[in-house]
Amino acid sequence: MKLVLIGIQGAGKSTQGNFLSEKYNIPYLSSGHIFRSMAKEKSKIGRWLKETINSGALVPDDKTMEIIFTYLEKPEYANGYILDGFPRTEVQADAFNGGVDHVIFLDVSDKEALWRIAGRVSDRDDETVHAIRKRIELFHELTEPVVHYYSRKKKLVKVDGEKDIDTVFKDIVKGIEKNKKN
Repeated sequence: MKLVLIGIQGAGKSTQGNFLSEKYNIPYLSSGHIFRSMAKEKSKIGRWLKETINSGALVPDDKTMEIIFTYLEKPEYANGYILDGFPRTEVQADAFNGGVDHVIFLDVSDKEALWRIAGRVSDRDDETVHAIRKRIELFHELTEPVVHYYSRKKKLVKVDGEKDIDTVFKDIVKGIEKNKKN
């Protein structure tokens, strides 16, 4: 099974991704973790990624697709995966055609997302107030159309991400099962 998690920063994607990984026995992969890991490298791409991420900007479509598609070719993803943070744009969603069975949208308000992020302890350079606000703005501008894209394709499972963690998980599983039948 190939799942994609979409939601604003702070929506709980990594929490739910890890739960889903355990339930369906497929690996969880976060584009953010990949980019942050590469940003630590003392290379040209590493330095560029670090600057891009820390500013709150998104990695451009062509570079994102190159990196993600390369990762998904690894043998551990042959039987499926849970992908968090990709696709973020309609261009990416179009290019990813066939790479997903179900798209889970964790619907969380900006206010809730900011409250959650402010409440967690982080040593990440990309979790400054400026970077977070920029990412929220970019989510509305670029990623909300992806939600509509997958809704039209009948692959979307929309879940109220402001409920408690266990309820959100149960709602996701129910949504996936319902989607499988359609």
